[in-house]
Amino acid sequence: MRTGVFVLLVLCLSTASNASAQVPAAKAGATKQARPAIFDPTRDAAKDLQEATAEAARTGRRVLVDVGGNWCGWCHEMERFIEAHPDLKALRDKHYVTVKVNYSPENENTAVLSRFPKIKGYPHLFVLDKDGSLLHSQDTVLLEDGKSSYVLEKFKEFLIQWSAPGQAAEASRR
Repeated sequence: MRTGVFVLLVLCLSTASNASAQVPAAKAGATKQARPAIFDPTRDAAKDLQEATAEAARTGRRVLVDVGGNWCGWCHEMERFIEAHPDLKALRDKHYVTVKVNYSPENENTAVLSRFPKIKGYPHLFVLDKDGSLLHSQDTVLLEDGKSSYVLEKFKEFLIQWSAPGQAAEASRR
């Protein structure tokens, strides 16, 4: 009798243990949301750069090349940060034509990225003049707060510093 009660108790505890272990996993899977895609590995980066350069020449802006991938947590944070600061986004859009260049196992965009200095980390920003010539290579770690996001003033200073001549003075008065 004791053996039967013991076996029954072990079976009940084992079943309860397994059931409770599966509930959090199911909840975690159900509540986990995929990040939205911010880079498109199927895009033609060379064509995008050519079009951005033409637009920059037409509008007197510079080209801001944003290199990263959907796998990159800091790339998503930078996107979120810019969207969360409308004044920063407006500053960027007024002075730059932005091009996102994917770097991932699906598409490393080797042909396009080989014309720029080697990238040490992602996201990475390149500033091009209206003719497509490289002006600056920006490691975005220098714009971070050292914890989990970016520093608004550092980001603004970067955008102002590298905006087209004449636009920098106008932008700094904002």
